[in-house]
Amino acid sequence: MTGLPRHELAATSPDDGGTIQPSAEIARSLERAILEHRLPPGAKLSEDEVGEIFGAGRTVVRGALQSLAHRNLVTIKRNRGAFVARPDPREAREVFEARALLEPRTAHSAAGRATPAELRQLTAHIEAEHAALRSGDLGRAVYLSGLFHGAIAEIARQRTIAEFIAALVSRSSLIIALYWKRRDTLCESHAHHALMDAIAAGEGRLAEELMQSHLVDLLSGLDLTERRAAPRSLRDMFERSA
Repeated sequence: MTGLPRHELAATSPDDGGTIQPSAEIARSLERAILEHRLPPGAKLSEDEVGEIFGAGRTVVRGALQSLAHRNLVTIKRNRGAFVARPDPREAREVFEARALLEPRTAHSAAGRATPAELRQLTAHIEAEHAALRSGDLGRAVYLSGLFHGAIAEIARQRTIAEFIAALVSRSSLIIALYWKRRDTLCESHAHHALMDAIAAGEGRLAEELMQSHLVDLLSGLDLTERRAAPRSLRDMFERSA
């Protein structure tokens, strides 16, 4: 998909003519698998198995895992290895509270700045998200929903805030994988359409109110109790529905 938020392009080094370095490429692939719920929270990321999947040595794999740990998507435990992060219930609530502080005002700002090309981008995000929902691929729908929210932050021309939102949205994907109870509230078709319509009309106050309501609905769809997933092989998890 074109026009992705900056965090989607982070694996490209600015000093190598656009070439993606091996560890960054692995990190980007693992990140997408995590955000699309193909790698669930708590999954062990064995250096040997990751290396086998990507045909890479331990040093390259270790660099990829450390990069993901820096973005709080992976937890590295001494003498135990790397695991997909598992936000606890307190962190889950804090993440959505932080989004509720940042994203409504960002939506307000985007309403006064969106160009026709950016509105087309938002439409493309919504269409792709709904196609994923129709096909039953809820993990991909969550990932695409995150791109929609990230795109609004980019449209607002608030780079620092957009970076915070990108990190929070990524953490939200882990939280949804762990605590989701009301899939009917998963970015319902009307929520994102209404937001886009308000932004297109330049209705900043309305866009702010709609974003606030949308995030409250998402938080209400969480069951903040600990859950455990049945163990599966890393290769099966990573390659499922790629």
